[in-house]
Amino acid sequence: MKTIRDIEYFEGVRILMRVDFNVPVKNGVITDDFRIRMVLPTIEFLQRKGAKVILFSHLETNEGENISLKLVADRLDRLDIENKSNIAVKFIQNLKNANDIIENELVNGEVALLENLRFAEGEKKDDKRFAKELSSLGDIFVNEAFPVSHRAHASIVSIPNYLPSYAGLQFEKEVTNLSRAFNPAHPFLFILGGAKFETKIPLIEKFINTADSIFIGGALANDFFKEKGYEIGRSLVSKGAIDLTAYINNQKVTIPVDVIDSKNNIWQVNKFPADEKNMDDGPKTLEILKEKIGQAKFILWNGPLGMYENGFKSSTLELAKMLGEASSKNSAISIIGGGDTVAAIAELGIEDKFTFVSTGGGAMLDFLAKGTLPGILALNDSKVKN
Repeated sequence: MKTIRDIEYFEGVRILMRVDFNVPVKNGVITDDFRIRMVLPTIEFLQRKGAKVILFSHLETNEGENISLKLVADRLDRLDIENKSNIAVKFIQNLKNANDIIENELVNGEVALLENLRFAEGEKKDDKRFAKELSSLGDIFVNEAFPVSHRAHASIVSIPNYLPSYAGLQFEKEVTNLSRAFNPAHPFLFILGGAKFETKIPLIEKFINTADSIFIGGALANDFFKEKGYEIGRSLVSKGAIDLTAYINNQKVTIPVDVIDSKNNIWQVNKFPADEKNMDDGPKTLEILKEKIGQAKFILWNGPLGMYENGFKSSTLELAKMLGEASSKNSAISIIGGGDTVAAIAELGIEDKFTFVSTGGGAMLDFLAKGTLPGILALNDSKVKN
């Protein structure tokens, strides 16, 4: 996979860079700019080289509504001031005017941000004409959008058919660090939380032989409780049939021994009430995890242990603290990712305690399960020369 370090000439070159600025927004305010901050080094690298940097992304609310990227342009300007850098952004609201603005107004070393890609139907449909139209705005394509590189969308998989294509600095870090899970130090502890068991089963299948211990927490554990015949009340479970036969009695797999309901009562998992909902993992479960973390030399974590978005954060925050300490004291390699997982460490302000924090959610899961992504394949398959 070629990266921007392999580009030979930058001065005045139009770098069309796909980023993932799909950040959480509440009441018109960006609540977490982690993904924005992670690509700043790549933007600054290209600026120092004298390139014209054209950024493009999508932005959706939790309800799936596409909204303007003007919010992100304003945040980039604020980060520019806070970091005393030089990333003042020219926001291009209308794609039809983009070429004129880039050619006539954008000077070497400056940055432009296009309006939300998904305002155009062609993006998610991988429309080749749309990809070609976007390609006309640049001389070189850079994929710095690892979190959406599991999607076969026009800006991810089709632009490399029309432009010389490279990975960004953060993209390279994602691939390098996540690949460490394929040849990990031991003992290897894999912690899986969150929901959507159907997206996690491939990971359990992949790592059941490699990992020394797999902990299944959060809403994922409800499927195990159900399989064991425990009462789960109104707890969230998978919609489809999930076959857990290979894992239910596997000695490597650990599930919670106690959980917390919606009224903050603690229950043993085999004594859960029929009228309640599992909202978080309990204190005895955290003690088990603490012991496993203390023994581990390689730790991979994706997904919260509780219903984080509903305010049940205590077990996830406690786990983040334990992992941060293990990385510092035991020299354990710790790699984490997933939206709520990253939100937890951001809330604690301990991002620097971990070996690597992935910007990917679904992309992280897919890469770990398959070893590649559509976006990586597109970069490697690009035959267009500079």
